[in-house]
Parts: sequence; C-alpha cells; structure tokens
Amino acid sequence: QVQLVESGGGLVQAGDSLRLSCAASGRTFASYVVGWFRQAPGKEREFVAAITRSGGNTFYTDSVKGRFTISRDNAKNTVSLQMNSLKPEDTAVFYCAASRRVMVPTTSTAYNYWGQGTQVNVSS
Repeated sequence: QVQLVESGGGLVQAGDSLRLSCAASGRTFASYVVGWFRQAPGKEREFVAAITRSGGNTFYTDSVKGRFTISRDNAKNTVSLQMNSLKPEDTAVFYCAASRRVMVPTTSTAYNYWGQGTQVNVSS
C-alpha cells in the first residue's frame, strides 16, 4: 500500500515556474514507477511525466518536454516535478501516481495508487 500526497500548486503568471512535490508513505516506494498526470476542466486526465524506479530514466509528453523535469529521492520517498516556462494551457489539477509495472506506463489505468491532486493555475 502506498499513499501519495501532492503539494506545491498555486496561481502563477505565464512564464513563471512551480515545483510540485509528491510525498509517499510506505517502505516499498522505490519499487514503484511514479508518474504525474493532469486534468483540465472538461478534459480527460492526461499523462505528463514519469520516472523509473531507480530514477535513471524519465519520460515526458511532448507538450512539456524541455520545460518540465521529473525527479525522485527514494531515501526521502519523494518525487518532484519542476515546471518552468508555464503556459495558460498548463492549467489543471496535477496528480501523482504510482505503478507496480516494470516498464513505465503512460496510461492512467496502469497506475495503482493516486494522490488527491494539486491545482495549478497559469494566468496569461
């Protein structure tokens, strides 16, 4: 069992940065792939980024490549999402999720545990 709690959301202007954090409980956190998803009003939840269990490989959706960076600290049971050059279209609720899969999944159904989400609003 893994419990995830996101933090770091807020209201910023276009071009600003935010750093989201995901704090996990459980001694087996390092055995999970962790991903970030987001859901904008009226839209489906979409994959944003993911990181392998060791943190050695990362994956991003095309729209955030070069702007977002995912990282993890297994000793502290945390995963972060550094978001730079934010755009109004990044406005969404961001969710942290953990998957037991060995290969990194990009579909939400492959993730077993979810946080409650943190709101990110980017004004133009």
